[in-house]
Amino acid sequence: MRKQVVVVLLSTAATVLVVAAVWRQWKQRRERQRKKTQRIVRKLARECGTPVPKLWQVANALVSEMEASLSLPSNDITTTTLNLLVSYVASLPNGDEKGLYYGVNLRGTDFLVLCALFEGKNEPISDLYREEISIPSNVMHGTSQELCDFIAVGVAKFVLEHPENDSDTPPKQKKLGFTLSCSVDQATSASTSASKWKSFVTATNDAVGKAFILDINQALETHGVNMHVYALVDDSIGNLAGGRYYNKGTVAAVTLGMGTNAAYIESPQSVPKWQGPSPKSGEMVISMEWGNFSSSHLPVTEFDASIDAESSNPGSRIFEKMVSGMYLGEIVRRVLLKLAQDTALFGDVPPKLMVPYLLRSPDMAAMHQDPSEDHEVVSEKLNEIFGITNSTPMVREVVAEVCDIVAERGARLVGAGIVGIIKKLGRIENRKSVVTVEGGLYEHYRVFRNYLNSSVWEMLGNELSDNVIVEHSHGSSGAGALFLAASQTQNP
Repeated sequence: MRKQVVVVLLSTAATVLVVAAVWRQWKQRRERQRKKTQRIVRKLARECGTPVPKLWQVANALVSEMEASLSLPSNDITTTTLNLLVSYVASLPNGDEKGLYYGVNLRGTDFLVLCALFEGKNEPISDLYREEISIPSNVMHGTSQELCDFIAVGVAKFVLEHPENDSDTPPKQKKLGFTLSCSVDQATSASTSASKWKSFVTATNDAVGKAFILDINQALETHGVNMHVYALVDDSIGNLAGGRYYNKGTVAAVTLGMGTNAAYIESPQSVPKWQGPSPKSGEMVISMEWGNFSSSHLPVTEFDASIDAESSNPGSRIFEKMVSGMYLGEIVRRVLLKLAQDTALFGDVPPKLMVPYLLRSPDMAAMHQDPSEDHEVVSEKLNEIFGITNSTPMVREVVAEVCDIVAERGARLVGAGIVGIIKKLGRIENRKSVVTVEGGLYEHYRVFRNYLNSSVWEMLGNELSDNVIVEHSHGSSGAGALFLAASQTQNP
């Protein structure tokens, strides 16, 4: 009996030793995985770093590219990544505009028709109505004239539903504000159409753009709309018009949504490539197309490089691929995929984690801004999007940290771009400048917005930071078309 007890004890002891050994191995393996995860995340943070000296390098590089582009003919962009476009906007609002005005905002697969009442004296617009109209596939892939006819029918119907109480007999023809805001979406089949309509903005100085304006005006006349389109411009110019209506100190506008762009006000003498007459207002409205900005000073990582290489436009839109809502979530997804493959962060690699563009920036923002102690929102999103059901608190912390690194870099680069524009205008040290920012990324991603604003303050310091005021745009998405309509009708 005693012998049997001894055998049992020895057997139990051996089992305990085996379990202990297995446990030690598991802990050691987990510790190795944790350290490797930390190394990858730290490397990402280091490569995405945007200290103030780096931000000034980016800002100065942008200024150099702007100056080069303004000196070159529009068809010569071989020596600069930017192609600054002089718009055909004759004047911007002065805040005294009154009356009911209409606008159209053409997007990738739909367009908005809007109207609002202007009261003058910089008063907020009122009676704002808007209708979103989807563009059928056959129209989207059809001719310019078919698109224009479809838009004209939508405008005519909208005007009947929201008529102007005008005592003029016959009523005076008004100008219809027309803006375009097609994001460069590389992940959906709509990208071809978006790029097609986007090309009209960059082509308004040649036969293609002029033909489109002629087509839309003919269509409006055919369908009984007593309005005239004077120019088709990027919606960033519309946002600039809105900013100027409320504040005469507004000198630039930035769009931060799925795509990104910036517009600003330049003096005619600073645009050597312009061969036409100088505008009566003494101001030239410039669309920067700054999404295409590129510089050796941009903190590009392996994840950015892979996104660019696999896109439909390798080597182009580098800045946009680092800062816009279309790409932020995709950068995070690629980092998480590397962590899953190299460190087994989620155990087996989740199949959905390998699907490009599955993580959208609103979901990234939700995870990043999760206020709960255990990152419960992160857990919910990982399950909802990637089917990851067993994330630990440590895993969720890593995911939130990756979101923070990517968002902070993007926001601070935008801040550097804003400072670059103000520096180009020579307004940093002696004049107050307002920059209006529009787009869901800025409006809804609170931490991103805070990082952007703080980067401007850090670059300029206490003494000069008050000279640059970054504020959210007035009015809803697409409302810039209304401000353009008001200013061009009253200030021909």
